[in-house]
Amino acid sequence: MINKIYDSLKEVYDPEIPLDIVNLGLVKAIDIKDNCINIVLMLTSPNCPLQDVIVSQVINKLKNDLNIENINITLDFTTPWSTSLITKEGKEKLQKLGWKI
Repeated sequence: MINKIYDSLKEVYDPEIPLDIVNLGLVKAIDIKDNCINIVLMLTSPNCPLQDVIVSQVINKLKNDLNIENINITLDFTTPWSTSLITKEGKEKLQKLGWKI
């Protein structure tokens, strides 16, 4: 089930960077407990003006794709995001788009 969640979240894109939240390294943890999906996300900036949009997209995507109703999203800003968190796949995608990573 966790793999299906990650696959679904690979279709949720950061509104400012042309890459999904999984490959950007924004998904810190996924836990399934008592029929509830608990997801810990970080954002590229703690002051991200689009955080509500991203959280809403995650919830809607999981509800639509996997018929999951109980979803808890926690935003964690204890560690700042950096490009070192981008996956190899993510870096390759961005390089194809002309980004220098």
